[in-house]
Amino acid sequence: MKNYQYLQQKYLVNTYVNRGITFVKGDGVYLIDENGEKYLDMMSNYGVNIFGHVDREITDQITNQLNALTTLHGSFNNDMRADASELLIKRCGPSYKFVYWSNSGAEANEAALKFAVATSGKKKIIACTNAYHGKTLGTLSVTAGEKYRKPFLPLLWEVVFIKHNDISALKKAMDKNTAAFIVEPIQGEGGIYVPNNTYLTNVREMCSKHDVLLIIDEIQTGMGRTGALLSSQKTRVQADILTMGKGLAGGIPVGATLVNQKVGNAIFKGLHTSTFGGNPLACAGVKATLNKIDEKLLEHVTEIGSYFIKELKSIKSSLIIDVRGQGLMIGVEVKEDRNGILKKLQSKKILAIPAGDTVVRFLPPFIVEKKHIDETVSKFKHILS
Repeated sequence: MKNYQYLQQKYLVNTYVNRGITFVKGDGVYLIDENGEKYLDMMSNYGVNIFGHVDREITDQITNQLNALTTLHGSFNNDMRADASELLIKRCGPSYKFVYWSNSGAEANEAALKFAVATSGKKKIIACTNAYHGKTLGTLSVTAGEKYRKPFLPLLWEVVFIKHNDISALKKAMDKNTAAFIVEPIQGEGGIYVPNNTYLTNVREMCSKHDVLLIIDEIQTGMGRTGALLSSQKTRVQADILTMGKGLAGGIPVGATLVNQKVGNAIFKGLHTSTFGGNPLACAGVKATLNKIDEKLLEHVTEIGSYFIKELKSIKSSLIIDVRGQGLMIGVEVKEDRNGILKKLQSKKILAIPAGDTVVRFLPPFIVEKKHIDETVSKFKHILS
């Protein structure tokens, strides 16, 4: 049998940690390695596989599109692209009028920043400490911390970082040169930081008052992850620019940047384009995925997520500093050896991922059941003891 781990490490550039497993199949909440061993997937490929692996409805619809037409330049019209665009706009809210399709969350945010500058004529952007919006040069400019930024300084435009969940800091940072404020409803990669219930509402009011565009990054929080299609819908806040990605197309790479009328009016032909953006294959995935997200599913995400958080909080361990999150976006902050804990979970065939420097992050697929959570919590508790 081929040594696929050796081949991948030999030929791929060295940008990822090697977790030492070769997966060849997926089945619902499980990933299956080359030896047939099953691992409980409590991270769903960083939140992408929201319906688990090889969901039959989504797979069938993507396969049908694969047999019809996979990609088509945006200068031509397409039935699947039109349907997916209409469905996404209608599901997200009345303020959103147009969508720009790309291939990833970082691309969605890259477009959002350009759209904000084109609309306002200004180039100052406000972002948050612990924020993560991507690693392209534009999005890296609004991603916090030296970890990713330091080798590439100076970056683009003027970016000011403020404390998340602090309205007074936002007000102080705004001036006549400010184009936009970009914010995650819940900070994901930074460490699963949940703001107070009025934060987004106050942000919206502040941005409107000072004529600053609000960009809400729902790449990780969107598509039902926190128990609503969009986390921002819980407070009925609508952005000027909204970005989505990850689970939006059922596992097919996609990014979406939704804009209101004002921003849409400022976008001119050629401003920002993508050969593969809005390809019919990805749009088939978008349509199939959105049609599976209904109120019953969102209630399940809320209920099973609350159960998961409650069970994690019940663990008596001096190593746990905090448990936080919403829905199925959950982080456990630990005092020490976060990476060692992740490795031990993996050795017990539970897959989780890091966030920040000290957080064990769980982003399970929405089809997760109580028995899977009980298994995870039991093994996690054993490791911490």
